Amino acid sequence: MAVDTAIIGRVGTDELAGLAGAATVLAVVVAGSNFLAYGTTERVAHAVGAGRIDRARALGTQALWAAFVLAAAIVPALVILAPRIVGAIGLELLAADHAVRYLRIAALGVPAILIAIAAQGILRGVGDYRRPLWVLGAGNLLNVVIELPLVFIYDLSVTGSALSTVISQWAVAFAFIPILSKHISRPGQRRPDRDAMTDLLGIGAHLALRVGSMMVVLTGASVLAARSGVSDLAGHQIVAGVFMLVALTLDALAVPAHTLIGQSLGSGDRTAARQIASRVMVLSSVAGALLGVCIVALASPIARVFTTDPVVRSSAVSGLVVLGVLLLPGAIAFAGDGILIGAGDHRFLGIASLVQTALIVPMVLIPKVRDGPGVALVWTLLAAWMLMRAVTVATRSVLVLR
Repeated sequence: MAVDTAIIGRVGTDELAGLAGAATVLAVVVAGSNFLAYGTTERVAHAVGAGRIDRARALGTQALWAAFVLAAAIVPALVILAPRIVGAIGLELLAADHAVRYLRIAALGVPAILIAIAAQGILRGVGDYRRPLWVLGAGNLLNVVIELPLVFIYDLSVTGSALSTVISQWAVAFAFIPILSKHISRPGQRRPDRDAMTDLLGIGAHLALRVGSMMVVLTGASVLAARSGVSDLAGHQIVAGVFMLVALTLDALAVPAHTLIGQSLGSGDRTAARQIASRVMVLSSVAGALLGVCIVALASPIARVFTTDPVVRSSAVSGLVVLGVLLLPGAIAFAGDGILIGAGDHRFLGIASLVQTALIVPMVLIPKVRDGPGVALVWTLLAAWMLMRAVTVATRSVLVLR
């Protein structure tokens, strides 16, 4: 999405605002399906740590079945309900048209996204981080190669951006298939298994509560930015795009905690799990602080990469400065999530997220916030929410691994 933001930001402000609206909806879909990665990683890692390789393979197979089932429900819903979904965000007319067009095309890539999410969960569970990184990196590169001519040579604008994204998503999904072959059940044993799928969906219920609560906050932030005007929504999308890139970097430290802690607990070694958790917290904090300093120092040049509109650029810079401050508690929150997911503490994560959301939502009732707060204030609210998350998961991480 950051690639699309950088490219569409060069096309126009309405187009970028439309992309922001569609991206908000797709973020809900992806985040809501992330239990396919997180839950699968934890379950597979526990099975591997306990020496139950056949169980790990069976769980991987059922994660892929779950991806197909979810895709069958999500794709038609997005295509049919796109205008109503976008309308709920409150975009202006031209931006809304772009958002609906992007969303309907992007819906065709949802099955590929879910396959890739499940594949990452399977591979992380067995400790294979390198190949998913290469596959996803190649997919992003392919997206750029396809998108640039579609947008700027064939003048397809948002349509070209969405098409290139869908093509690259399916390329990624197909690339994962041969990699997964030895980590899932044998061909004759790949039928849907109700018990295994129920186990994964049970994890998904708790993680869905967590993700749903988080997405209320993040979607609400986009709605507030939209109330501030097209330029502020476009600026908000730039900050959100940078945040997604940074989140991937911080996840590179937090995600291995899922596997390493899961395998340690699966083998009964709680001391190793505590040591891993401590190291992840320290490394993530250092990385978050360094990235935050870089973003604050380079806020203006970063904004120039995404847009030539001076008004949008000004909004983006103000948000990027706040984002830089947000990254230290953000890094701690990501690390804590990784530790608790690896420990199988899904229920706590769901309840804690619900409480945190309940505490931050009343802020919307403040007139200055409700009536169009601007990008800086939107991200200040997100920073306060992230601080709550950091304190909560850091404290719980210490307690759960005693």
